[in-house]
Amino acid sequence: MSAPHAMLPIVYINLDSDSERRQRMQTEFERAGLAAERFAATRWTELSAEQQARYYSAALNVRQFHKPLVNGEKGCYASHLRAWQWLLDSPHAALVVLEDDVRLEPGFATIIQALGEQVMDWDMVKLISHLNRQEGVRKLHRPQDLAPGFQRVHYKRIPSLTAGYVVSRAGAAKLLASRLPFGRPIDVDLRYWWENELDVQGVEPAVIALDDTSQQSSVGAKAPDSLATTWRKFRRKAAYTVLNRWHRA
Repeated sequence: MSAPHAMLPIVYINLDSDSERRQRMQTEFERAGLAAERFAATRWTELSAEQQARYYSAALNVRQFHKPLVNGEKGCYASHLRAWQWLLDSPHAALVVLEDDVRLEPGFATIIQALGEQVMDWDMVKLISHLNRQEGVRKLHRPQDLAPGFQRVHYKRIPSLTAGYVVSRAGAAKLLASRLPFGRPIDVDLRYWWENELDVQGVEPAVIALDDTSQQSSVGAKAPDSLATTWRKFRRKAAYTVLNRWHRA
């Protein structure tokens, strides 16, 4: 387990071409009185064939997902992988990783401080959730007090959003050892926690939310599902439900 640390470093992933999002994120941090570093996002088409093959496996994609990933999804995952490597190359105990379409909610700085001061017996703590209160009762368990009005919780079923999280050194090492190359989108891949014994927890209530800019995805357009891909998607979701329950048990 990593030793406790002070205020954790914060990075936000942003494409060079997304200057409007970059400015909005800087305004968010200035308003909150926080320092954050822009982390240049990976543009997939600018990678060499060798670099692309290191990150993404088409063969693995066929086995793990219902359709091929678009370039934006690949670049998004590669950006997070690079952020995890940045953490391991640094002296920090953990890293706050945000995408550039989020809004900081009240309590964000308090929670980052609290997570940095605790012994890090977790691999990842998600800062956002799409669960409403009613769903939360069913899908969250083993709450632990984190700060006044906030709890660190375990998921019965990990939500798919990856717009903001804190990853520990142990978590980054696990992910880099098991997710190179990848075959699923990152938000889906992190839900398969049993494949690498990844301890993914969350904060309740959430301390970031999706901004209106999230309606226009920087990942790019995805082809609509055909009947075949819709059927494969249904089968994979059903299999995930069974496997998740089996491993939780």
